[in-house]
Amino acid sequence: MVISRSPAAGPAVEGRLRFGGVPLPLQEAVKVLGVEVDRELRFDGHIKYIAKKASHRVSALRRVASFLDRGGKLLLYKAQIRPYLEYAALSWMSCAASHTMRLDSIQRRALRLVDAADPPAQPEPVSPLDSLEHRRDMAALVVFHKAQVQGVPHLAGLRQSPGIATRSTRTVLTSGDAVEVPRSRASQHQRTFVGRVSRMWNIFTAAVPHIQEMNTQSVKLAANRWRQSKPTPLTLVIP
Repeated sequence: MVISRSPAAGPAVEGRLRFGGVPLPLQEAVKVLGVEVDRELRFDGHIKYIAKKASHRVSALRRVASFLDRGGKLLLYKAQIRPYLEYAALSWMSCAASHTMRLDSIQRRALRLVDAADPPAQPEPVSPLDSLEHRRDMAALVVFHKAQVQGVPHLAGLRQSPGIATRSTRTVLTSGDAVEVPRSRASQHQRTFVGRVSRMWNIFTAAVPHIQEMNTQSVKLAANRWRQSKPTPLTLVIP
């Protein structure tokens, strides 16, 4: 696969790459560990694929829903459908909002089945599930804590430089754990893991003290509480 902004880059190398004397055909997209990325470094095709697979499983859930109570339907959704919507989510979180909204609609469709009328013997309501964006943000903060605070070696490439200390105001909070936010004119790059999570990390660490003393489980709980206090979808100002 040729990754270039130039339309002439592909024809320039087509037929010249060989393996064992056999020319390697150029691909519009490649799949790495189950995640498909195209030559423009976008994940549109991957999102469409997982949305289709998850939608088929929601249809299967509908066919067996009448035989299950609420707890059984919710368990089946968490075990067989939601993993499709979340696999390697931190790698494709830079995709456009229209694609993530498609995944959200699948979860809402599944939850309508879960919340369908049950016999009177099952009157207890099921607690609502966190949104997919909530779960992605929480996982991203935990991973960033491992890179930034715990210094996990294989996450060293995600580590960011400490932010320049500025005065806190009523609208902008700062903390000693803030990091420099990478700047770019490309909106897609601003939505990537490092760009989005750096901004979110600065807000999170300003609201949650003693982040340096927390272990992974403590950060997970703190991130969950902090994210629940924010609107969904979470709007982060792009500098």
